[in-house]
Amino acid sequence: MPDKPARNRNFFVTEAETPDIDSLRAHLEANNGLKGLDIVEPGNIARAVKIFRRDGFVVIADVLNEEQTQFLANGCNEVAAEILALDTQRNGNRGSHRYSFGGSSLTRSQLHRPEWQMMLDIPVVNEVVTAIFGSSDYALRAASGDFCLPGALGYQPLHSDVGDWISNTVSPFSAFHDPRGHVTVRDLPCPYVCVNFLPQEITRLNGPTRQIPGTQHSRTPIPTLEEEPEWMRLSTVCPAPAGAIMVRDVRAWHGGTPNVSNAMRAIPNLEFYAPWFREPIVPGISYQDHSKLSARAQYLTRFCVADSSETLQTGATLWAP
Repeated sequence: MPDKPARNRNFFVTEAETPDIDSLRAHLEANNGLKGLDIVEPGNIARAVKIFRRDGFVVIADVLNEEQTQFLANGCNEVAAEILALDTQRNGNRGSHRYSFGGSSLTRSQLHRPEWQMMLDIPVVNEVVTAIFGSSDYALRAASGDFCLPGALGYQPLHSDVGDWISNTVSPFSAFHDPRGHVTVRDLPCPYVCVNFLPQEITRLNGPTRQIPGTQHSRTPIPTLEEEPEWMRLSTVCPAPAGAIMVRDVRAWHGGTPNVSNAMRAIPNLEFYAPWFREPIVPGISYQDHSKLSARAQYLTRFCVADSSETLQTGATLWAP
């Protein structure tokens, strides 16, 4: 496996403190999960938005039907198999046994896949994202997500998926900057929403995402793994049913957790920018495939489509360019 690029180093975690797997499994079974997790029905968008604004995330059940859920699960399994064929040691690209669907694609996206394209036309997703942004004029950033395998025993450090401007020598994906130093991206209305789809149940044992409620506006430094209290490690979004979505303000602190189940856990996603916010976007769908999408999906992906003269190279990689 090639050396890890410097831009990804903060996603990696050693497993020196990982306890015996049987003890870890028993501890998670007894203690893992947010107490009183609110799971909203798809008809109550107003309540979903209220929880989202309070906590920085919300779970909405019964968004995908059984056929859609299985179609998405099959697609995740196919993509994961392509990625894992390149990594027989299961080193991962987000930590051991942990992978990004976008970071494992030559286009940084899975938008060329029909399963991710399907997610663009789910009515509840459009309703809740429109309500969050106060406008339907938002745009897709990428179609990505992540998966973790049994054997992902470490905790991914808590992090946020968007921040203030940094030099493009460090990352090309950076935009917001107040030269006066008065306003940070955390002081703004939500600029960037991630919608994770659940093609399988999320349990206490299969690597549920941990979310720290109410941190989307916090300027407090994010704690390291060594500083993080135990309650944060157990602040995971579970149990949550297959077919649900988890809608996240990506500024809120979150991170991966151990998968001590016997199956892969996948959370494919769609990532959306508010109408007034943009960072650089990498093309993720060919002009020809884009023309086959519904009118609404074409509009959402208007910044993700390659030029008609370009051939979009797709495929699996361990490190996206």
